[in-house]
Amino acid sequence: MTTPTLEQVVHPAVEDGFELEVTDRRMQTKSIVSITFCDPSGATLPSYVAGSHLVVQYGDAANLRANAYSLTGSGDNPSEYTISVLLVEDGGGGSLAMHRLDVGDRVWVSRARSNFAPTANATHSLLVAAGIGITPMLSHARYAAEWGSSASMIYVYRRGEGAHVEEVRELLGPALTECHDRGSFQKVLAEKLTTQRLGTHLYVCGPAAFMDSVLGQARDLGWPEGLLHSEHFGAGELDAGEPFAAILARSGTRLEVPAGVSLLEALEKQGKQVANMCRKGICGECTVPVLRGTPQHRDLYLSDEEKEENTVMMCCVSRSMDEELELDL
Repeated sequence: MTTPTLEQVVHPAVEDGFELEVTDRRMQTKSIVSITFCDPSGATLPSYVAGSHLVVQYGDAANLRANAYSLTGSGDNPSEYTISVLLVEDGGGGSLAMHRLDVGDRVWVSRARSNFAPTANATHSLLVAAGIGITPMLSHARYAAEWGSSASMIYVYRRGEGAHVEEVRELLGPALTECHDRGSFQKVLAEKLTTQRLGTHLYVCGPAAFMDSVLGQARDLGWPEGLLHSEHFGAGELDAGEPFAAILARSGTRLEVPAGVSLLEALEKQGKQVANMCRKGICGECTVPVLRGTPQHRDLYLSDEEKEENTVMMCCVSRSMDEELELDL
């Protein structure tokens, strides 16, 4: 595998990665494309755990960006990596860049990372996917099929707009339930949540409101938090927040952060470079240490325990509960 040279501009999110070549591109639906990457030399790629994601770099040196996309394979001794990307017209440009890739193009990618791995001691895995949320669930389904693990899936999608439908049908057979409207899904979900055997783990991926609803229903039915797992693709809209001041301890700089401007944006305007990727409070790249003050945590990355400690914050979305917040920057 190749590694970055001094002449190549590489985003911080993929500094641990390598260059791959697009070897296949096919439309799953009118708005979802599957892209397969291989090592240009034909070498086997690093293995990964099911539910992992790949960070892909795009843009030029003046506007270098990177986004994370779920891998759809099982991760066992792979010769290729495949992602599926939903085109988001009003997004940050990453999905458009992925849709423009063609066979023969080369991109820098990170090593596979995971915040959504299968639980080794689960007696059963109940997978719930909506729309593009099928991508990490397909990885889980492949893993279950290859290792003989017990798994079932509820897949919610509009008729004619379901990606990877035939693949999950083949992998899961009668253990797959397909739903095309809210009423049928709610009926199936209620039945599945109340009839699972002891030790079942619930995995959910899809729009934020969808996941909140599924997890909320599971909690109302008494599912312990340790059995609930979710993978976020995007965060809901956040309010402008209250203005505050960030004190940069290493230089003593006082940085005003107005309402509607993120701490990350304020730091960048000051010339402070902070590694970042999603800018939505999901990926964890833009962690900054907190020395004094109470952050207003608005991210989806830190655990409840980490948020209670108030020693770090995600500067892309989180703000301050106090008028001042001192950072170790």
